Amino acid sequence: MDILLKYFPNLTEEQRLQFSKLGDLYTEWNSKINVISRKDIESLYERHILHSLGIAKIQEFKPQTLVLDVGTGGGFPGIPLAILFPETDFYLVDVIAKKIRVVNEVAAALDLKNVKAEQRRAGTFDERFDFIVSRAVTNMPDFVKWVRKNITKKSVHELQNGILYLKGGDLTEELSAFPKAVEHNLSDFFEEEFYDTKKVVYLPLKYKT
Repeated sequence: MDILLKYFPNLTEEQRLQFSKLGDLYTEWNSKINVISRKDIESLYERHILHSLGIAKIQEFKPQTLVLDVGTGGGFPGIPLAILFPETDFYLVDVIAKKIRVVNEVAAALDLKNVKAEQRRAGTFDERFDFIVSRAVTNMPDFVKWVRKNITKKSVHELQNGILYLKGGDLTEELSAFPKAVEHNLSDFFEEEFYDTKKVVYLPLKYKT
C-alpha cells in the first residue's frame, strides 16, 4: 500500500481499504486460477496496481464516463481504475471465462458497483465508450481494428475520446501508422526501475458510424 500512497496520497478511507484488500484477494484467487505470474504476485502493488493507475496520470475520468477494458485478464487496469474513479463505469472483457470469474469475485468482494465484467471477444460487440484501456494485449494496429467502432461521438474530457494503452519498449515501428499517437513515459511519474521503459500510449479515435 505504501507505494500507492506515495503517488496517490489523497485516497479516501474507502479507497485505501479497497486497495489494501487487493493483496489478499489476488493472492487467494491466484492460487486457484493463475491470472498473475507466480513471481509477480509478490510485486502486485508495484507491477500491476500502480501500473494500472499510470493511466490516471494521463487522464482523470469524469463522473459517468464509460470505459472499456479489453483483455482485462484478472482485472488490470480496470479494477484499480474503478477504485480510483468510483463514479466512472467500467466494462471489463476477456475471452477467458475463468479470468472473468476472478474479476467478478474481486469486484464483488470490494463492493464495486461501477464494474461489469463479461467473457467477450473484442470486435464482436457495438457498445460505445469514451475511452478504451488495455495492457499490451496485442500490437496497436490490430487493437485499433478491434475497437475503433466502440468510441462514442461526444468528448467531454481534455483529451479527445480514444485509446489509453499500457505498453513498454520501443514502439516507433508499431506506432508509425498513427501520427496522432502520443507516448507518455511512466518514468516521468513513478521512480521505480520497473517503469523505466513503461509507457501510456494515447491515441485519439474518431467516432465511426
